Amino acid sequence: MIDHIQRIRDEAEGKISSAPNSDELDRLRVHYLGKKGLVTSLLHQLRDLSPEKRREMGAALNRIKNEFEDALSSRSDQLEHEKIQKELEGSKPIDLTLPGTMVSGVGSFHPINKIIEEASECLKRIGFSIAQGPEIEHEFYNFEALNTPQDHPARDMQDTFYVNGPILLRSHTSSVQIRAMKKKKPPLQIITYGKVYRSDYDQTHTPMFHQLEGLMVDKVISFADLKGVLYYLIKNTFGARPLRFRPSYFPFTEPSAEIDMQWKRRLPNGKTENTWMEIGGCGMVHPNVLKAVNIDPETHTGFAFGMGIERIAMLKYGIDDLRSFFENDQRMLEQF
Repeated sequence: MIDHIQRIRDEAEGKISSAPNSDELDRLRVHYLGKKGLVTSLLHQLRDLSPEKRREMGAALNRIKNEFEDALSSRSDQLEHEKIQKELEGSKPIDLTLPGTMVSGVGSFHPINKIIEEASECLKRIGFSIAQGPEIEHEFYNFEALNTPQDHPARDMQDTFYVNGPILLRSHTSSVQIRAMKKKKPPLQIITYGKVYRSDYDQTHTPMFHQLEGLMVDKVISFADLKGVLYYLIKNTFGARPLRFRPSYFPFTEPSAEIDMQWKRRLPNGKTENTWMEIGGCGMVHPNVLKAVNIDPETHTGFAFGMGIERIAMLKYGIDDLRSFFENDQRMLEQF
């Protein structure tokens, strides 16, 4: 396996160093480091090795992964420098004594912040308050209190950014719900939003993205209450439209469901057709989660829902590449 890793390393170094443009660099990043990339596939195979071999191979793969990331970054900087040099060589000399040009126009909210602001104001009108928590979190709040067992795939190092021991970068904002329930007893009605981190990178996934979650806990809370809140939120965001709740599984809710929204998809001939678009997950708070924060599941129930803010912004504003939110291209941002 070491020989195989070395061959991948040698092959990747050659391809990265000779990549002609940023599009080819992105393709190589996904090929080697993406969710289904070669390095990620090898990391998944570690579970089949003995503990000694797992440590040896894991260390080698982590070194290779870091080398690939450094090489990709270095080649990207080099390509950008070459591009600037070509532009300078082909342009007329700059007269530095000329007066500057006044910049017109005003700033605006980033589309991510626009969705956060709109959703927060919408939910605050029906009694929700905002709760916040740390981005560097303990396993207890991120996994254990959320009924996520030790052997759950989400806890693997290739899916979660561990900082030191049980300390990690939170992989969802649900950890804030645990902190809120430990701090304040029911009735509880909160929303939380912010950055979360997962080891993933391609056209529809980034290592850092934003989530919005809601939680309500009281003595008489039902799935009907959950549906009412979600219909209200979607109506205020996209306008009134049908929703579909598909049975699903999440460790921290039971029953659980995926939320689908009816959406008009544009066809190649210019016409549109109704289709279903997944926008998030939801469910009734699992009794084990309530027990973990010392709330009696015999007397209290609750619901929780969560959705990716980038996903909502992409649908609302017609953005087809998740990376556009983080590239700070002024032409894209000026549209908002």
